Amino acid sequence: MADRNTLNEIRRNIEGYVGEKVTLKANKGRKRTMVREGVLENTYPSIFVVRINGDYNSVRRVSYSYSDILTESVEVTVSKDNHEIKVS
Repeated sequence: MADRNTLNEIRRNIEGYVGEKVTLKANKGRKRTMVREGVLENTYPSIFVVRINGDYNSVRRVSYSYSDILTESVEVTVSKDNHEIKVS
């Protein structure tokens, strides 16, 4: 099982990028992946929320748990100052 300290480290890493533009690469199963760009909106004790601007002026919010990053079912890459930073 995941060590609680590891999940806390991931949460602290993500908290530092609230308000930044991120790229999500989520494994949807059966060799399907979803790649979306959005803004890291907020962090909570168990999840983090990303706001995705969709087509036709629609806004969508998706949430993932920190264990999704630990199990590598979601990859979060932060775009900051023309640099790509992978959060893990």
